[in-house]
Amino acid sequence: MSGSEGRGKRTGTQALLPVPGAVLAGELLRRAEEDRELTRQAQVTPAPYFRRRLLEVRRDNAGALERTVARHGWPTVDQVGDPASTAALMILLHSPDLAFQRTCRDLIAQAAADGRCPAVHHAYIADHCAVEEGSPQFYGTRVNPITLHPYPTRRPQTLDERRRDVGLGPLAEQMRVLRSEH
Repeated sequence: MSGSEGRGKRTGTQALLPVPGAVLAGELLRRAEEDRELTRQAQVTPAPYFRRRLLEVRRDNAGALERTVARHGWPTVDQVGDPASTAALMILLHSPDLAFQRTCRDLIAQAAADGRCPAVHHAYIADHCAVEEGSPQFYGTRVNPITLHPYPTRRPQTLDERRRDVGLGPLAEQMRVLRSEH
């Protein structure tokens, strides 16, 4: 079997995924959209129902992602496409299970090193895990929602270099945009 059999084939700029990858991609995208919609509803109408429902959906999504990772490994771009791989990252970031997040962080790091996942995905999950563990983050992607300041970062003097290496702009630019949205 050649290296391209069983993988998505490129036609123009869009990859055609094999049927199992396309089904998984659809499921990841559906779950991430449900999370986004409930998050929006919980922000607009801060009723206990929406907060409870959002927590339920995030637990269910995390469980489904755990089963996917156990069966297929991390959903990489070559398996499910870029939008669905990004959806899997969002589901992971909202998972209540830090141990699972750490496991996936390592899988994503390897996939990024192999070119099968955007490096920025690793930046987001690495920072998430660091902040949750009470450690300084690496890329400055996590911001305190109350103060609108980034959580502490490692070696701030080289932060923008690390951000550039994974495809992020300078932290000051990210903060300007974030603060202008609030």
